[in-house]
Amino acid sequence: MTSKGRVTIREVAERAGVSMATVSRVLSGNHPVPASTRARVLRAARDLDYVANAHARALVGGGRKMVAVVLRQVTSPFYAQVAEGVEAEAAARGWLCLVGTTGGDPGRELEFVQLMREEGARLVILVGGVVEDDAYRERVAHYAQALASAGARLVLCGRPAPDPDIPALVVEFDNEAGARAITGHLLSAGHRRIVFLGGLPGNTALDARVAGYRAALAEHGLGPETAHVVDCGLGRAAGHRAMTELLKAGGVPGPGDTATPDTATSGTATRDTATRDTATRDAANPGTATPDTAPARFTAVFAGDDMVAAGALRAIADAGLRVPQDISVVGYNDIPLAEDFNPPLTTVRTPAEELGRAAVRIALRDPEHAAGAHHLLGTHIVVRDSVQPPPPGREDGGSTPV
Repeated sequence: MTSKGRVTIREVAERAGVSMATVSRVLSGNHPVPASTRARVLRAARDLDYVANAHARALVGGGRKMVAVVLRQVTSPFYAQVAEGVEAEAAARGWLCLVGTTGGDPGRELEFVQLMREEGARLVILVGGVVEDDAYRERVAHYAQALASAGARLVLCGRPAPDPDIPALVVEFDNEAGARAITGHLLSAGHRRIVFLGGLPGNTALDARVAGYRAALAEHGLGPETAHVVDCGLGRAAGHRAMTELLKAGGVPGPGDTATPDTATSGTATRDTATRDTATRDAANPGTATPDTAPARFTAVFAGDDMVAAGALRAIADAGLRVPQDISVVGYNDIPLAEDFNPPLTTVRTPAEELGRAAVRIALRDPEHAAGAHHLLGTHIVVRDSVQPPPPGREDGGSTPV
């Protein structure tokens, strides 16, 4: 990427010491060119970070209307729905859609963005929450400027723009408001000991959900010591493992209990409180806890997403407890399977498919003003069967009968 703007074919020709026609023949690949000349031209193009202008190629029939969507993974129902939205909106407009996955690897993300830039994608859409650190901010600024220099556009879908001045469109939903609403739903049902299961410090989406959870507790007059965030990350396996550990350890300690974070074996940690001392105390008092069913000192679980909730539901059932009779559980995203969970899951519906559609629609509707714009979509609660008032005598987190 250069700071002076888009590199032209004339500059490549001057650097390589050949004519513009020769550069055009090398880059098109449609005409025979001596190997030494071809190598010289390609080296000059690489040194100058030259990319053919996608708009110019389209004018002469050499470009395609193409949008690329870059996801962490396609096995996640949420990411799949966003990709479906991008594909549907692109297809409706006669555009092609390419999907790439990164596995969360920034290096892979960079390679994919660069490839799509070279292939002439008009839109490159990056999807999902990220850890917003200095490396991320620098990386996204580079993406946006490099794509803009090639006549393309960067769209951040469900992730923030590190700087409002970079040429990127942001389309996301209000994670904090959704989390505040679903926590308020649990509080309105009478729960006061609510665990947030699925934190991932630094992740923009999950940090916003934790903030909404804490805000709802405060709005209901509960002190910060009542907030308990288990940093286990996302996914069914993470939810099952973390929930199993909480139940075996006797649940989250109540106010006044001594707690020390324990992350050595599980990869999970509890912010504000943790479970090691509770587990030690219960093990020293036979009858208060067993490996399979332990007294839970919380009455409700707010899972960071629906797949975490799926794992938590399985762990609760494995422990011989019932949802919602013993523990209420809520999720986030309202994936298609959420209504088929046992019991059907109360959750926050995020407009995943609409997020993908909006990313394409807004970027193409007003391309001159889309860069730097920020669009926030709403969320709402879907009430099903996984919440009820806490059992009598457990409103403040008393032990679950076993």
